[in-house]
Amino acid sequence: MKIYFAGSIRGGRKDAELYLQIIEYLKKFGEVLTEHVGDQELTEAGDDGPTDEYIHDRDLDWLKSSEILVAEVTQVSMGVGYEIGRAVEMGKRILCLYRPGIGKNISAMISGCPDLNLVEYNSLKEVKVSIDNFLNY
Repeated sequence: MKIYFAGSIRGGRKDAELYLQIIEYLKKFGEVLTEHVGDQELTEAGDDGPTDEYIHDRDLDWLKSSEILVAEVTQVSMGVGYEIGRAVEMGKRILCLYRPGIGKNISAMISGCPDLNLVEYNSLKEVKVSIDNFLNY
Protein backbone atom coordinates (compact mmCIF):
# COMPACT_ATOMS: atom_id res chain seq x y z
CA MET A 1 0.00 0.00 0.00
CA LYS A 2 1.22 3.49 -0.84
CA ILE A 3 0.55 6.00 1.93
CA TYR A 4 0.73 9.78 1.67
CA PHE A 5 1.41 11.40 5.05
CA ALA A 6 0.73 15.13 5.37
CA GLY A 7 2.06 17.34 8.14
CA SER A 8 3.07 20.96 8.43
CA ILE A 9 6.37 22.11 6.97
CA ARG A 10 6.23 25.83 6.21
CA GLY A 11 3.36 26.31 8.68
CA GLY A 12 5.62 25.25 11.56
CA ARG A 13 7.83 22.32 12.50
CA LYS A 14 7.20 21.96 16.23
CA ASP A 15 5.44 18.58 15.66
CA ALA A 16 8.19 17.11 13.46
CA GLU A 17 9.13 14.47 16.05
CA LEU A 18 5.48 13.39 16.29
CA TYR A 19 5.28 13.21 12.50
CA LEU A 20 8.31 10.94 12.50
CA GLN A 21 6.68 8.62 15.05
CA ILE A 22 3.47 8.46 13.02
CA ILE A 23 5.40 7.80 9.81
CA GLU A 24 7.37 5.00 11.46
CA TYR A 25 4.10 3.39 12.55
CA LEU A 26 2.53 3.80 9.11
CA LYS A 27 5.47 1.92 7.57
CA LYS A 28 4.01 -1.25 9.11
CA PHE A 29 1.22 -0.98 6.56
CA GLY A 30 3.08 0.04 3.44
CA GLU A 31 5.35 2.55 1.77
CA VAL A 32 5.14 6.10 3.11
CA LEU A 33 5.83 8.30 0.10
CA THR A 34 6.40 11.44 2.15
CA GLU A 35 8.88 10.27 4.80
CA HIS A 36 10.71 13.60 4.56
CA VAL A 37 7.87 15.29 6.48
CA GLY A 38 9.23 13.66 9.64
CA ASP A 39 12.84 14.68 8.94
CA GLN A 40 14.13 16.62 11.94
CA GLU A 41 16.53 18.56 9.71
CA LEU A 42 13.75 19.91 7.49
CA THR A 43 12.99 23.49 8.52
CA GLU A 44 10.08 25.87 8.03
CA ALA A 45 11.90 27.05 4.91
CA GLY A 46 10.54 23.91 3.26
CA ASP A 47 13.65 23.49 1.16
CA ASP A 48 13.01 19.84 0.26
CA GLY A 49 13.21 20.51 -3.46
CA PRO A 50 14.93 22.88 -5.88
CA THR A 51 11.81 25.01 -6.56
CA ASP A 52 8.28 25.40 -5.26
CA GLU A 53 6.93 24.14 -8.60
CA TYR A 54 9.08 21.01 -8.30
CA ILE A 55 7.78 20.36 -4.75
CA HIS A 56 4.16 20.92 -5.85
CA ASP A 57 4.41 18.59 -8.85
CA ARG A 58 6.37 15.90 -6.98
CA ASP A 59 3.94 15.89 -4.07
CA LEU A 60 0.88 15.80 -6.34
CA ASP A 61 2.37 12.84 -8.21
CA TRP A 62 2.88 11.08 -4.88
CA LEU A 63 -0.66 11.92 -3.79
CA LYS A 64 -2.11 10.60 -7.05
CA SER A 65 -0.19 7.34 -6.70
CA SER A 66 -1.16 6.82 -3.06
CA GLU A 67 -4.08 4.75 -1.86
CA ILE A 68 -4.72 6.73 1.32
CA LEU A 69 -3.89 10.07 2.91
CA VAL A 70 -3.11 10.35 6.61
CA ALA A 71 -2.81 13.96 7.77
CA GLU A 72 -1.86 15.41 11.14
CA VAL A 73 -3.83 18.66 11.16
CA THR A 74 -3.15 20.16 14.59
CA GLN A 75 -0.60 22.66 13.25
CA VAL A 76 -2.36 24.93 10.79
CA SER A 77 -0.88 24.51 7.31
CA MET A 78 -2.18 25.79 3.99
CA GLY A 79 -0.24 23.05 2.21
CA VAL A 80 -1.83 20.26 4.25
CA GLY A 81 -5.27 21.78 3.64
CA TYR A 82 -4.53 21.89 -0.09
CA GLU A 83 -3.39 18.25 -0.07
CA ILE A 84 -6.55 17.19 1.77
CA GLY A 85 -8.74 19.07 -0.70
CA ARG A 86 -7.01 17.48 -3.65
CA ALA A 87 -7.28 14.03 -2.04
CA VAL A 88 -11.03 14.57 -1.58
CA GLU A 89 -11.28 15.47 -5.29
CA MET A 90 -9.43 12.26 -6.14
CA GLY A 91 -11.74 10.12 -4.01
CA LYS A 92 -8.94 9.00 -1.66
CA ARG A 93 -9.62 7.55 1.77
CA ILE A 94 -8.50 10.23 4.25
CA LEU A 95 -7.68 10.12 7.95
CA CYS A 96 -7.12 13.45 9.71
CA LEU A 97 -5.58 13.38 13.17
CA TYR A 98 -6.14 16.33 15.50
CA ARG A 99 -4.81 17.03 19.00
CA PRO A 100 -7.22 19.44 20.74
CA GLY A 101 -5.95 21.98 23.22
CA ILE A 102 -6.10 25.53 24.46
CA GLY A 103 -5.77 27.97 21.59
CA LYS A 104 -6.12 25.24 18.96
CA ASN A 105 -9.01 25.35 16.53
CA ILE A 106 -9.56 23.06 13.61
CA SER A 107 -10.83 24.52 10.36
CA ALA A 108 -14.53 24.03 9.67
CA MET A 109 -13.48 22.99 6.17
CA ILE A 110 -11.89 19.91 7.75
CA SER A 111 -14.26 19.21 10.64
CA GLY A 112 -17.30 19.78 8.43
CA CYS A 113 -16.17 17.64 5.49
CA PRO A 114 -18.13 14.38 5.23
CA ASP A 115 -15.51 12.88 2.88
CA LEU A 116 -12.84 12.35 5.52
CA ASN A 117 -12.38 10.68 8.87
CA LEU A 118 -11.42 13.14 11.63
CA VAL A 119 -10.10 11.70 14.88
CA GLU A 120 -9.16 13.67 17.98
CA TYR A 121 -6.35 12.21 20.06
CA ASN A 122 -4.18 12.98 23.07
CA SER A 123 -1.44 10.36 22.83
CA LEU A 124 0.59 8.42 20.29
CA LYS A 125 -1.15 5.27 21.51
CA GLU A 126 -4.49 6.77 20.47
CA VAL A 127 -3.01 7.67 17.07
CA LYS A 128 -1.95 4.07 16.52
CA VAL A 129 -5.40 2.75 17.45
CA SER A 130 -7.00 5.27 15.07
CA ILE A 131 -4.69 4.23 12.24
CA ASP A 132 -5.40 0.54 12.92
CA ASN A 133 -9.16 1.20 12.86
CA PHE A 134 -8.91 3.28 9.68
CA LEU A 135 -6.81 0.74 7.81
CA ASN A 136 -8.86 -2.24 8.93
CA TYR A 137 -12.09 -0.60 7.74
